[in-house]
Amino acid sequence: MSDGPALRALREDDLPFLERLSTDPDALGPFEWPGFTDVRRNRRRWEEDGYITPTSGMVAVTDAEDTVVGMVVWKSEGRGVPTGVTYEIGIALLPEHRGRGLGTKAQQLLIDYLFDHTTANRVEATTNGENYAEQRALEKAGFTREGLMRGRSFIGGRYHDTIMYGLLRADARPES
Repeated sequence: MSDGPALRALREDDLPFLERLSTDPDALGPFEWPGFTDVRRNRRRWEEDGYITPTSGMVAVTDAEDTVVGMVVWKSEGRGVPTGVTYEIGIALLPEHRGRGLGTKAQQLLIDYLFDHTTANRVEATTNGENYAEQRALEKAGFTREGLMRGRSFIGGRYHDTIMYGLLRADARPES
């Protein structure tokens, strides 16, 4: 088994991990916590489609022991282009697993998955302007910083700038 992270579909025994994301403000951290959400919706969504549809998905990020340390998500973005050409991705790692490069590697695995299994030509990601760790992770994963959107998000009682990153299928990217 690899010593780096792996991606796998969510299982029923992963639902407590998802519940933690809905109930523990520290789990998502200062850049992502949206407030408390209905923990029952996690089970309903998992039973409905396992968090994977033709245009979006969420999968677990696991360590070498198959313990869930986070999750990655993707969704097809329309914005005037056909479905499946552009995907937006996101990641959440539990705080006890941050700072070890797992996020960069997990995002590289997701990029490889999207380019290998979809018609994606572009993968994009946004992050809080103060989330320097995620900015470094995206750049290490091969993304190019494309712009700053001022005051685009509202978290923790204030507005935050958002940074946009993009990666094209033809762009050079590190080995995952």
